[in-house]
Amino acid sequence: MEDPSGICMVPSNPPDVRYYSEESEVDLRDPIKDYELYRETCQELQRLMAEIQELKSRGIKENASEIDERRVQSCVHFMTLKKLNRLAHIRLKKGRDQTHEAKQKVDAYHLQLQNLLYEVMHLQKEITKCLEFKSKHEEIELVSLEEFYKEAPPEISRPAITLTEPHQQTLARLDWELEQRKRLAEKYKECLTSKEKILKEIEVKKEYLSSLQPRLNSIMQASLPVQEYLFMPFDQAHKQYETARHLPPPLYVLFVQASAYGQACDKKLVVAIEGSVEEAKALYKPPEDSQDDESDSDAEEEQTTKRRRPTLGVQLDDKRKEMLKRHPLSVTLDLKCKDENMLHLTFHYLMNLNVMTVKAKVTTAVEMTTAISAGDLLSPDSLLNCLYPGDHGRKTPNPANQFQFDKVGILTLSDYVTELGHPYVWVQKLGGLHFPKDQPQHTVAADNSLSASHMELTVKLLRSRLQSRLALHKQFASLEHGVVPVSSECQQLFPTKIVSRLVKWTAIPYEDYAELPYTKDVIEAGLAEDTHLYYMALIERGTAKLQAAVVLNPGYSTLPPVFSLCLNWKGERNSSNDDNIRAMESEVNVYYKELWGPKPGYQLLTNQLQRLCMVLDVYLETEPHDPSVEGPKEFPQEKMCLRLVRGPLRLKPFKFNYPQGFFSHR
Repeated sequence: MEDPSGICMVPSNPPDVRYYSEESEVDLRDPIKDYELYRETCQELQRLMAEIQELKSRGIKENASEIDERRVQSCVHFMTLKKLNRLAHIRLKKGRDQTHEAKQKVDAYHLQLQNLLYEVMHLQKEITKCLEFKSKHEEIELVSLEEFYKEAPPEISRPAITLTEPHQQTLARLDWELEQRKRLAEKYKECLTSKEKILKEIEVKKEYLSSLQPRLNSIMQASLPVQEYLFMPFDQAHKQYETARHLPPPLYVLFVQASAYGQACDKKLVVAIEGSVEEAKALYKPPEDSQDDESDSDAEEEQTTKRRRPTLGVQLDDKRKEMLKRHPLSVTLDLKCKDENMLHLTFHYLMNLNVMTVKAKVTTAVEMTTAISAGDLLSPDSLLNCLYPGDHGRKTPNPANQFQFDKVGILTLSDYVTELGHPYVWVQKLGGLHFPKDQPQHTVAADNSLSASHMELTVKLLRSRLQSRLALHKQFASLEHGVVPVSSECQQLFPTKIVSRLVKWTAIPYEDYAELPYTKDVIEAGLAEDTHLYYMALIERGTAKLQAAVVLNPGYSTLPPVFSLCLNWKGERNSSNDDNIRAMESEVNVYYKELWGPKPGYQLLTNQLQRLCMVLDVYLETEPHDPSVEGPKEFPQEKMCLRLVRGPLRLKPFKFNYPQGFFSHR
């Protein structure tokens, strides 16, 4: 029971016992009604305060009782507000307690959920392990089912049971596998016993063969005098072929084909192998395990001071050296001529570039007279130039090399030919290498047939080149002394008396030749290249001086020299302003076949110079005498000519007719 003042009346055994409990009252009261009571109480307080304010403002003493009355009412309302405030706090505390209890229940439920989820996850893992479990028997490669039921005895296969139960079938197959392996183990033991017997027999035979080798060596040693006497060096050839096994494929093809050609067609061709065999063997050894070496090197680096890293330039130099590395072995060819002069060729193989190079050296039987103008004739850099047309040996014939050069900063191989040798195309063909221009990335392998097809012609060209250069060397020694050597077989090509004489013969560079005004036609015609040899000849007779610029093709004498003339006499005369000078050039450049002489035509150059002296005599002696000049004619006519001039060009008779001894027009 509750009275209006808020005091609960609770009946009990002792009569008239009362207690006040707001906490129990909260459960009985309606919060909405308390809220409405709060609003009404506040409004009453506002009203009472306003009335008190109004009464005080009147200042009438009779109003004091009314003011006290209203003050008492206001205090009652304040007590009501305090009570409502306490009830609100109690409700808040109870709400918080209920919320905390509910939260604890939720946490307990959540913990139970997590425990259940963990158990589920654990069970799933166990299920996965069971599903993924692999038995040892799965790693055993069992025989097929057909073979099992066909070969296995019925007491093991048990078809009545195993065909319907996979587990029993697997057990039966494993039993059969065990039986088979037992049989194979017994067979393996029998084979081991047989192997031991065979090994013992092999050891006995090895001992016999090892004792046989010293006997064979003594027999070979005893047969050496017989081999030398019969010119059959089998022992030396055997050693060469043993060394040839370590040659790279291109050098091996060259060695085999050159040896075969020398034995069959050219006894004066000597083939040999030079270099270190041990270094060649080391190239093909597999790399050893270098872990110990690396650990040692690391320890040394820790003990020693730190070294400075190599600069970029040093790294590029090392890469260039590695790129241009040659094989340790090389093949040498010695070409001997009839006069015992010899051309020594050394062939190298550049392993990373897959090309071959050659170095040349000339050895003469007799010490030759040194000629200044003949310095480039036997030079290793120019001796073999253009052995085949257009083959200068300055560029690599392998198109793939240019991509390799770009990586290490090499512009061209011509900067290294002095050290490495010249990579002529014919050298590649002798080694069986052919580089098609339309397939630059194609892998090129050595071909024996390609080497064999070029061997004979190349050897003939090499021997011919050596003989022609040696002949030119002898001729240049005479030309430098003003003597034009003419053989007895060629005397009939010239008259008995030739007054004009050669006074100077020198070698000139290509740049000086190109600057001469009377050589432009030859250069424009493509007859003068920087690989050719250039010379200047000076022929004099009296006050007349004839300059002859000579282009000597590397293929001399198959390809004739080309002469450009300039006559200094009463002005400068050349082919551009004098038709007879052009005719003189034709006599040596066009009609050179008349001057070839005996084969192989090595006297062509000296015969051309002798003809120049002859036609200069004709040119000067047939010139009309100037009546304004007193005294005898400077060049009296000594040659017999049928007609002095002919045609509108007033050409002179430069053709010598033997044996009549007169000159006529062509």
